Amino acid sequence: MTTPNAAAPNPAVMSGPVALPAKDLSRSLFGYLMWGALALALAWSWAPAEMGRIVMLFADSSNMAEYASGFLSPNFHEWRYYLEEMVLTVQIALWGTVLSIVFGIPFALLSSSNVAPIWIVQPVRRLMDACRAINELVFAVLFVVAVGLGPFAGVMALFVHNLGIIAKLFSESVEAIDPYPVEGIRATGASKLQEIVFGIIPQVAPLWISFALYRFETNVRSATVLGMVGAGGIGQILFESIRGFYYAETAAILLIVVVTVTFVDLLSQRLRRITI
Repeated sequence: MTTPNAAAPNPAVMSGPVALPAKDLSRSLFGYLMWGALALALAWSWAPAEMGRIVMLFADSSNMAEYASGFLSPNFHEWRYYLEEMVLTVQIALWGTVLSIVFGIPFALLSSSNVAPIWIVQPVRRLMDACRAINELVFAVLFVVAVGLGPFAGVMALFVHNLGIIAKLFSESVEAIDPYPVEGIRATGASKLQEIVFGIIPQVAPLWISFALYRFETNVRSATVLGMVGAGGIGQILFESIRGFYYAETAAILLIVVVTVTFVDLLSQRLRRITI
């Protein structure tokens, strides 16, 4: 006879170890197929990519060391000029990034399947694909022809290329939002603009800020080479130094670029902690 205070036996304990749920066979097969397809693609690309020449990295390492030795004595004789051009490069990147964000937000919303109808989404996405597919250097050459040599061509090149990237990143974050807050706002009779402002933007703002800071870091690096085609910044000096075999000056410029990019990276990390 059991007492009233006796604890009831736990069925989970008495029944022994709990069986784990069976793996989804179709999902496992799909995963194996994907890895197999990747292995086949790498094997198919081995010869065209000349991956067999990887042994030359070790066989001819002495040649690389001899060439790199020319960069071991950087010449900072014109450091003020280098810094001025580096600051100009950061300014080009800043304007290119801000313009791409300002114009990228509406394109991102028009590229989101949960915001715009399909007959708008698909054409806008294809337009953004075109902006993203063409490299900044190609755009820089086009804008140098259109507006002449100088930093403005670099700003426009970064703006157009990053417009496609920003629209892609922002639209993917919009499509991943929780739909219930938007539905709640819609139930109150709010307009489409109010749904976006009060239902979508608050959810995606942290991701958008993170993406924007990341693109600014990337654009500082990209802007350093736009000067090679006459789009302003330190890239033009770097190209002339390399072409003239001025290794000491090239080393000084590269060090300034590395320090600047590192500083921008640290600054963006700090801004992420504050704003997100």
